[in-house]
Amino acid sequence: MGKRVLIVDDAAFMRMMLKDILVKNGYVVAGEAENGTVAISKYKELNPDLVTMDITMPELDGISALREIRRIDPHANVIMCSAMGQQAMVIDSIQAGAKDFIVKPFQPDRVLEAVNKVIG
Repeated sequence: MGKRVLIVDDAAFMRMMLKDILVKNGYVVAGEAENGTVAISKYKELNPDLVTMDITMPELDGISALREIRRIDPHANVIMCSAMGQQAMVIDSIQAGAKDFIVKPFQPDRVLEAVNKVIG
């Protein structure tokens, strides 16, 4: 069975794009979440192999959600997603425990490179 991924992004379109890239390449999308709060509860419920986490979201941002998920599971594999020009946030997320980051708009090759590096 393929590795299981939880996709977290407040934009349904971005979740759909990531899901498309992952599914076409043999990964299983275990679930989706539209904000950090939902992401944390889905992580506990699904225990995925990997989380792709948007940084900027309503309710609870990606970095806060990342910290909470890493508190629950220190071995959690999280790849952060950010729009261009958010370098400071990328550094924050790596310091908070993210394994890699991908930049929007998503390039399929870069997404797969990051995912394969983290859970390949």
